[in-house]
Amino acid sequence: MPGTPSARAAPELEAALAVPDDPAAAAFFDVDNTMMVGASIFHFAKGLAARKFFTWRDLVTFALRQARLRVRGESHDDMHTTRDSALAFVAGKKVEEIVTLGEEIYDEEMADKIWPGTRALAQLHLDAGQRVWLVTATPVELAQIIADRLTLTGALGTVAESRDGIYTGRLIGEVLHGAAKAAAVRALAAREGLDLQRCAAYSDSINDLPLLSLVGRPVAVNPDSALRGEARQRGWEIRDFRTGRKAARIGVPTALGVGAVAGGIAAGVALRRRGTLPALRRDLVQTRRTTAARLHEIAVVRRGVRRR
Repeated sequence: MPGTPSARAAPELEAALAVPDDPAAAAFFDVDNTMMVGASIFHFAKGLAARKFFTWRDLVTFALRQARLRVRGESHDDMHTTRDSALAFVAGKKVEEIVTLGEEIYDEEMADKIWPGTRALAQLHLDAGQRVWLVTATPVELAQIIADRLTLTGALGTVAESRDGIYTGRLIGEVLHGAAKAAAVRALAAREGLDLQRCAAYSDSINDLPLLSLVGRPVAVNPDSALRGEARQRGWEIRDFRTGRKAARIGVPTALGVGAVAGGIAAGVALRRRGTLPALRRDLVQTRRTTAARLHEIAVVRRGVRRR
């Protein structure tokens, strides 16, 4: 009944459990292998290929490009070399059409690839009255779709050039990667009045070290071996949602870059088709060799960790 002790206790309990809003705090989440299993741009390209938006050979070429990029370690030179061709597969397409397809492909291909644990972390920030942004090298339109579906604040991503509503296939500025991510977040913080020392950032990759070093609460999520080592050395939080045998399976693509694995699968399909370009064979062989070498390095590191 109203007025009884038990009735009065309810709002008091709610007040005690409430987390006050912090308008000066926010959280920044990487997408690929952090918020989502695998590479969002590859899931998107695969969905487009399934809709005959372009050929499967185009997808193979795209996947091999990603494989070379990730196996080489995503160096600045690699990113610069590929920046103008990264979105060539949408050149000449309507922005509105790509966005509509992106929404369909997210619902069909990506929704079940969201890491529940990472999504829960994002929700904790939202529940605390903080803003949450995705910060990713994936195209900003796709990043915004993911943010909208997850009811996050917004997204920062790579910006594709368009004229009169048509993609040119080129980029505006740099791929949002490495130091570019940190610069974008710094600019966003200045615009939104955020105190970066009260903010958090989440990533799986050593390539996001500039972003993680920028905030007061850096968190390594499903980290590659390099980031795990860095996080331990610096005393950062580590959240790994890969468990048991699943961790071993997913850990290799995380370390090498899902593009290498996707590239190998896609190229294997293409090589069985007639008329495959010899260059694809050479790329696949080189990718396999480099991947084998990296797998050996990872195995050595894992043996060393087990002996400690």
